[in-house]
Amino acid sequence: MTLDDLRAFVAVCEAGNLSAVARDLGCTQSAVSQRIKRVERAAGIGLLERRPRGVAPTQAGRILQRAAADGIGGLDLALRRLADLRAGDGGTVRVTTGATTVRHFMSDAVVAFRGRHPHVNLEFRTESSSRRCFEAVADGSSELAWITIGPPEHGIEQHPVIRLPWVLAVRADDPLADRECIEPGELAGIRHIRLPENSTSRMRLDGHLGHRDAGPVPPPSTTSVADWDTALLLAELGVAPAVVPQLPGLPATAHPALRLVPIAGLPPLATGWAVRRWSALSPAAVAFAETVTAGLDGAATGGEGVR
Repeated sequence: MTLDDLRAFVAVCEAGNLSAVARDLGCTQSAVSQRIKRVERAAGIGLLERRPRGVAPTQAGRILQRAAADGIGGLDLALRRLADLRAGDGGTVRVTTGATTVRHFMSDAVVAFRGRHPHVNLEFRTESSSRRCFEAVADGSSELAWITIGPPEHGIEQHPVIRLPWVLAVRADDPLADRECIEPGELAGIRHIRLPENSTSRMRLDGHLGHRDAGPVPPPSTTSVADWDTALLLAELGVAPAVVPQLPGLPATAHPALRLVPIAGLPPLATGWAVRRWSALSPAAVAFAETVTAGLDGAATGGEGVR
């Protein structure tokens, strides 16, 4: 017995006529009769009785008709949703991000994606570290996570999307504000705002500044932040300079009293997607990830919430 057999059985019960159902299904009356027989064999009891002008369900047939009609309705809805998922036109895409990721990386992509896939639900979950992002992907609560690319993680694929040059953020009236660039060794005397201890970006930066070619590690800071936007705000307020990746599309009007001085020689910070397996992503998730990536293609700089 197949789902189509049950559909034919319900249709016959409603129409009371095998030939009418055969016409609707585009098949012979014999084919419809064979479907009914398979259902009856599976049920182990007669389900239809013949009458002078057609057929009618028996007591057992009425029981199965009601149950099958309800079940087929639910199954047909589920199959339509599965078709939507295959086509990328339905379902939910769950994304774990940093605190400022959507603003700096995904704002245009979200608008573009919503226009192309209006029936897909987008859910964003904020985490403060790559570790928590990996956990969200590993336990299935998110399909995608936007991270700072770090060391290999068991069971997780990391796909770099954009590389972020490091800059020194200072107030416009700071003596360094008019510099075209600054060397890593010059940071040794600057007590800059610290990134979170558990962030990949902090580990990357400390590793670069601790390298013998980059000079000694700067003196400890008395100020730390949880995300890059806060570091930029504090730098603009004159609390201390901040060493951060340059965020993509950051308008000058957002921080009019701030200057971003490129740091020469520091390897850029790579950011991108973390997934369990790219090949196992839903079509909608792939479409969203590709929309974000396409929006960042050609960008000279980019950024995310601190990891």
